[in-house]
Amino acid sequence: MSGSEVRPLVGLTTYLQQAQTGVWDVRASFLPAIYFEGVELAGGIATLLPPQPVDDVVVERLLDGLDALVITGGPDVLPDNYGQEFHPATNKETPDHRTRDAFELALVHGALRRGLPLLGICRGAQVLNVALGGTLHQHLPDVVGHTRHQQGNAVFSTSTVRTVEGSRLASLIGETSEVQCYHHQALDRLGTDLVVSARDDEGVVEAVEMPGDTFVLGVQWHPEERLDDLRLFAGVVEAARNYAKGKVNA
Repeated sequence: MSGSEVRPLVGLTTYLQQAQTGVWDVRASFLPAIYFEGVELAGGIATLLPPQPVDDVVVERLLDGLDALVITGGPDVLPDNYGQEFHPATNKETPDHRTRDAFELALVHGALRRGLPLLGICRGAQVLNVALGGTLHQHLPDVVGHTRHQQGNAVFSTSTVRTVEGSRLASLIGETSEVQCYHHQALDRLGTDLVVSARDDEGVVEAVEMPGDTFVLGVQWHPEERLDDLRLFAGVVEAARNYAKGKVNA
């Protein structure tokens, strides 16, 4: 990147929950550094977006300052957001969990209204789908009969995903890719205007996107776990750079 090129500002959502550091045990907003390192290595400027109560004014003010939005991984989307009862394996509701769901769903709606580039990672892909009226399989082992997508104990699984020819995702990562997965839920009915752009070898949907000129992509895997492969981060940062240039020229 030359010195004259725009370094776009990319917002990343964060966790909100009880956390320990040293002698402190407090409610905190945080995000593993590998997420924002991926943005920075790809040429963007990362800024964190802590969950907070929102209305349209708050959402618009936040998005005004961004050139792209990344909805990050985290706990299960609460099932009443897509019209289902709780499965026994689904994360139970907490007030902070409810706040994060509402915050991220509002950000997705606001980003889509203004054509802001959007990347959803794992939970983020599910938030994107739910925001557009889609549903989730609350416990993927009930569907596929095994737990290889989420082995537990923070151990990521390696899966092969196959992209759909002609999709935005295929243009970024090619026909196939080895990816790091850690999800016990998956997309079921797709949200409005979303199309499948990758599946694994068992047919599980691993990525969706929105056709058209705006970068809207959700992947069920964790690209931040492989920072030797920056293709997805480079894709959203490049889309953010073009969005920033458009704002300057408007």
